[in-house]
Amino acid sequence: MTSMRQFPPRRIVCLTEETVETLYLLGEQDRIVGVSGYAVRPPQVRREKPRVSAFITADIPKILDLKPDLVLAFSDLQADIVAELVRAGVSIHVFNQRDIAGIFAMIRTLGALVGASERAEQLASGYERRLADIASIARPQTESLFRGVGRASDQRHRLGVRIDRDRGR
Repeated sequence: MTSMRQFPPRRIVCLTEETVETLYLLGEQDRIVGVSGYAVRPPQVRREKPRVSAFITADIPKILDLKPDLVLAFSDLQADIVAELVRAGVSIHVFNQRDIAGIFAMIRTLGALVGASERAEQLASGYERRLADIASIARPQTESLFRGVGRASDQRHRLGVRIDRDRGR
């Protein structure tokens, strides 16, 4: 990442839909000056923000014309876009969330980047609580499916499921 000219950034280009949606959820949507063509949530984003990229292609001159303080990207899939923007002197943060913990970290990091750490923590913590609640409800129901029919591994054999395949071997 090159040095950010403005902190917190006032003009952000989001090359992925996750960062767009998160900024809206944090109440920071006014910072967004350009979005990926795949951004559809919240619905008003398609009316409110100019589209500057697909997923692995971008209109670099259009992005540069927006004079972003920060561009948010995702993974090595956008490496060519990122390299071109870095060469043009644009500050970039590349996320690489690949699991639920990574998503929560992305929310918290994005909140810190825009000066909304407290709201980001509330958002991520709320999602964590909801997932824990769902897991606590789902666990007893899953266990009851196998009650009275032998061990779960025996039941899987009856269903034709190999245990080693389940473990990724």
